[in-house]
Amino acid sequence: MIGSAIAGGFVGTLVMTAMMRGASEMGLTRIDFALLLGTTVSGFALAYAEFFAIVGRSGWMIGALLGALQAIFNGTVLVNVLLPAVHPRIATSDTAANDIALIEPPGFLMLNYGRRSFLVVLAAHIAYGAVVGWVVRV
Repeated sequence: MIGSAIAGGFVGTLVMTAMMRGASEMGLTRIDFALLLGTTVSGFALAYAEFFAIVGRSGWMIGALLGALQAIFNGTVLVNVLLPAVHPRIATSDTAANDIALIEPPGFLMLNYGRRSFLVVLAAHIAYGAVVGWVVRV
């Protein structure tokens, strides 16, 4: 199961990154997903696989639902509370652009990166979850 989770995470990450990069190139969002999160999304596949093991089934629909829930969590809690607290380049009220080059804080549902940013992130997370759910077998 760990092997399929890693494979699913890799393929899901490729799909999700391609969607996010494509949306950025088409002007649908200004979010630079790779810069914000790096390669940590592969580790999420292991958490998905663990969830599949706990519930005793996997599949693209369950994976897509988990992806949607993760996007909602990311858009509300992660990018507003956790990410600015640990990312050294996210701007806060205590920093100034003349100190270091800063990244604009995402804001609620990532609205600071464009009005369609959350929809792009939601679609990409659903695709990621669907791929992981399809690849991981319980």
